[in-house]
Amino acid sequence: MLSEVVDALQVTPGGRYIDATVGEGGHARAILRAASPGGQLIGFDADPEAIASASERLTDFGSSVRLVNENFVEMQAVATRYGFAPVHGVLMDLGVSSLQLDREARGFSFRRSDPLDMRFSGDGVIDASTIVNNYPDRDLADLIFRFGDERASRRIATAIVRNRPIRDAAQLAEVIASVKPRGRSTIHPATKTFQALRIAVNDEMTALQIGLEQAVNVSGIGGRIVVISYHSLEDRIVKNFIREAASDCVCDAEGRRLPVCACNHVPTLEPVIRGALTPSTSEVAANPRSRSAKMRVARRI
Repeated sequence: MLSEVVDALQVTPGGRYIDATVGEGGHARAILRAASPGGQLIGFDADPEAIASASERLTDFGSSVRLVNENFVEMQAVATRYGFAPVHGVLMDLGVSSLQLDREARGFSFRRSDPLDMRFSGDGVIDASTIVNNYPDRDLADLIFRFGDERASRRIATAIVRNRPIRDAAQLAEVIASVKPRGRSTIHPATKTFQALRIAVNDEMTALQIGLEQAVNVSGIGGRIVVISYHSLEDRIVKNFIREAASDCVCDAEGRRLPVCACNHVPTLEPVIRGALTPSTSEVAANPRSRSAKMRVARRI
């Protein structure tokens, strides 16, 4: 959704933008091109290998781009440190990059015998192996259901516990497939479980909420916030965040249910599009990993 991202951000020459998940730098490159001459961008990524890859890809933009090896929960602090606020737009492209799936050795992909790590950065507190090989059956099933929306979570958790120790990603995928046949599904039986483990390891849902709040804080009036999510839990958080940020009253959202508004909430966003944009048929054909993408766009007010 490269052109859609540039259009949604309304990139203009001389503008300042943040790519909160720079990955290999594809979106950042498109933004910088559209923002030339004079455009500037800060790119964040918790994965040091992603930063190295993006640095090579964006080298011809020189001082117009600054890459930061930090999670986007540090967005406001970094923008303040470099005097890079307010900005004209923030992009948050969530999920795992092709770099991590294709070139990493941290267990993000179930197609290789990689170690069960799944941390975006090496300083994470917990890795996937700890969860897979130590969590009680019930806690493991609840995690897989909550973060993976996996209906077979209890069956999968039981199989994992029965086959411990699980040594690597390929073995984990085999265990899952043994109790969850593919059937007519076009996705691998282990997809949702791997997603759930990655989210839990990196505490992604907490980070997303913080990142959305900071995206609002660093955006100037009229600035665009564009978020691309890849599963229902992420999209629900983004949708609810935009709806609440655009509301005159959030008393109900806070569980107060008062007859008269007492929150004095001031709207900070307004939706730019109704609902979410999805990839075109041609893009999905060219890049099957984009099939579940949903893009939501809001404007700072």
